[in-house]
Amino acid sequence: MKERLTRLKTVRKLIKNYRIESQEELLGHLQKEGFEVTQATLSRDLKLLKVGKVSDGHAGYVYTLPDENERHESEQIYIQDFLRGYVSIDFSGNIVVIKTFGGHADAVSNALDAMNMDEILGTVAGDNCIFACLREGVTGDEFLKSLKLRIPELEEE
Repeated sequence: MKERLTRLKTVRKLIKNYRIESQEELLGHLQKEGFEVTQATLSRDLKLLKVGKVSDGHAGYVYTLPDENERHESEQIYIQDFLRGYVSIDFSGNIVVIKTFGGHADAVSNALDAMNMDEILGTVAGDNCIFACLREGVTGDEFLKSLKLRIPELEEE
């Protein structure tokens, strides 16, 4: 199965290029592109991409993507959640440990997940600490460099 990020990019491309009225139709397009995905996974993808439905001006509705300004505002919210909650970042092997203020781990973890970083396989959040598992071959330094590209303010902290 292809990577999640590749699938998300493909979903965006399909919605931009085709008049898609239903998840079933979108699933068909994804299968033609080589993806094996369940309806539940597609639902989560659509929610993550903030896909909506708008009237086609006739008798139906079609999927649409948020405009770039809306996406940028959403990304800024996640960045602020991350900056507001994290205390420190350290790593050992392919495990990143992000310490947060009490009660902030969930928000920081959600922000990290929303960034869709290729370097991360997944995250687990407690109350004041997050474990992120990095993909095979990705170092902690590479992860930190990628994170700083997404959150330039992190450099100043």
